[in-house]
Amino acid sequence: MTGPLAAELAAAHEIALEAAALVRGYHGPSTQVSHKHQGEPVTEADHAANSLIVARLQAAFPDDAILSEELPDDGSRLTHARVWMVDPIDGTRDFIRGDTGYAVMIGLCIDGRPRVGVVAQPSTRITWAGAVGEEAWKELPDGQRVPLAPSSLKEPPGIRLVASKSHRTQDIDPFRQALGIGDEMNIGGVGLKVALVADGSRDLYVYPGGRTKKWDSCAPEAILIAAGGRLTDTYGDPLVYTDADLYNAGGLVASNGPLHDLVVSTIALLRKNQA
Repeated sequence: MTGPLAAELAAAHEIALEAAALVRGYHGPSTQVSHKHQGEPVTEADHAANSLIVARLQAAFPDDAILSEELPDDGSRLTHARVWMVDPIDGTRDFIRGDTGYAVMIGLCIDGRPRVGVVAQPSTRITWAGAVGEEAWKELPDGQRVPLAPSSLKEPPGIRLVASKSHRTQDIDPFRQALGIGDEMNIGGVGLKVALVADGSRDLYVYPGGRTKKWDSCAPEAILIAAGGRLTDTYGDPLVYTDADLYNAGGLVASNGPLHDLVVSTIALLRKNQA
């Protein structure tokens, strides 16, 4: 790996793989589960992976701020140009169920934009990684790296949609009908859904709700942009990483790129018709 962000990408990749190995050791019905004040589940594996990732990032990049799902937001991210955004287990519900739709995610925002991202899937030992403007690849269990390449589909028919498993909303159904989408895959974490768009396995991910947070989108966005795709909110605007609000209130659209404007305009027309 070469380039201005090579050291950051290499470190995030190494730390994510180490955390994924740690999480695999906890996987199973005996994993202890508790709930945060919002009702979201959290496990001992989330806490263990968080401690590992945060300690390693602090050691490697002591001047950077860190925002993690499993730590209180201390506000330091608002005064730093470089902010690591961490989700120790994205898709905790899938993890608890024993499904495969969960991942370790580490992303780096620089001057408010995602620049480096790693999504590591413990169950399959597949990892997606990228640095914007430099490189993007999928690492297979044997260590082979395959360059990421989103699909080139520009319009219907044949759009392959990936959508939420735990938080799927009925808003998706009229959208699917409007674009004639018959192929929908449902998996857990945001990171894996975006990764499947980045590697060309899917063409599109749409989440019209406002429940995702900055640590859900930072790493996946960096990977998708590095691969040549696009990610915005459902209004077509860039996600904001520099404000006090942790939520992506405008939802998410992650596409292969050529489909993006059509998707956003279709969502706008549906909103207008429903008004």
